[in-house]
Parts: sequence; C-alpha cells; structure tokens
Amino acid sequence: MSGIKDIIDLIIHFDKHLIYVVQNFGSWAYVLLFIVIFAETGFVLTPFLPGDSLLFIVGAFAAKDLFNIFTVFVILSLAAIIGDSVNYAIGKHFGHKIFKYENARFLKKEYLEYTHKFYEKYGARTIVIARFVPIVRTFAPFVAGIGRMNYLKFISYNVIGAISWVGVFTFGGFWFGNIPIIKNNFAVVTFVIIILSVSPVAIKLLKAKSKAVKSAPAIELPEVIEE
Repeated sequence: MSGIKDIIDLIIHFDKHLIYVVQNFGSWAYVLLFIVIFAETGFVLTPFLPGDSLLFIVGAFAAKDLFNIFTVFVILSLAAIIGDSVNYAIGKHFGHKIFKYENARFLKKEYLEYTHKFYEKYGARTIVIARFVPIVRTFAPFVAGIGRMNYLKFISYNVIGAISWVGVFTFGGFWFGNIPIIKNNFAVVTFVIIILSVSPVAIKLLKAKSKAVKSAPAIELPEVIEE
C-alpha cells in the first residue's frame, strides 16, 4: 500500500521531486530526463512513466532558469526520436514472438488493439498523432515495427511527431507554467494534465474490455502498414 502512495505522491508532487533532482544532480538532471523520456517512448513495458506532465514541468522550470529551454528541447526531442526507433526495432524483430502468447503477462493486448485501430483510421500519421496520446504513444512504434512499416516513412513521422510533442509541452510550460494562477496550483495543474491525457484512452479501453470475452482471438496485424 505504501508503494502505491509513493507513486501517487511522485505524480502529484513531481515538481518538488524534480527540484530535488536539479539541486542534487546538477547537469546530470538532463541525463535523467533523457532516460525517462527515452524509456516512456522506447519500451512497451513503461507506458506509465510521466510524459506530457514531465515536459510541461521541465518547461516551467526552464522559465526559472533551472534548465536551458533550448537544451531541454533538443535533448528530449532526441530521447523521443531514439526511443521510438528502438521500440520500432523491438516490434520488428520480436513483436510477433511476444504476442503469439495469449497470456503475455506484462503486455496488455487491449493496448495493442487500441493502437491498431489508430492505424486503421490514420495510417502512418498515427506515429505523429500518437505522441499526444499516452499508452498509444508507447505502442505505436511497436506496432509499426510488427507491421514492418517502411523505415524511411517511419523515421520521417517519428521526427515530426517527437519535435512537435516535446515542443508543445516544454514551450507551453515555459510560457504558461509560471502564470500566477498556474504557479500557485502547480500540483493541481500537473494532475489535470495527467487526467486529461489519460482519460480518453482509459474510457476506450474500459469499454473495449467490458465487451471482450475471455477467449478473444489473437489480434491479426497487417504485414505492412501503409497510408
């Protein structure tokens, strides 16, 4: 129970924890931020890591000169690009082997199915759109790898999506994070960002799960994902 409380505390008071990191690790804080964003986008096992909220908080801290906004933008954009590329490679080489097991304990097949529906609707543009949708953000490059999307097309959308996502939230935090009403209620704002980001996905997944049967067939993915 204490572990759950620690996680909730970390999410709600992430700004305070980040201040601790900056004060105690100095320039190494950039490395830690890189690792978090890389892991959040690079591994299907870590979609729970902070993404949108972390970027917004870092941007707000940059406005206080705790980070350099342009250094943050470049480093975290690279983390997001490299993370998606690694995730694509994992999906391409190991995806079918992983999901052929019906009881893949740590990988939710409903996440895969939900991401697959994004591809059916948006095609390769999913790589860009998914950047702004938690969980789908983590699974989109994985599914692209399973479907063996043309890598040149994938990396093009990957770069556009990463730069757009990191730019919107870091510069959003930089410009708006220190407005008095936001600054004085930073924990609330952070929590709202998390809820607004996650709620559409959660609602969709809950609806899908309520209709699912225990003996649901395995998801069939296309050989190649195209526009």
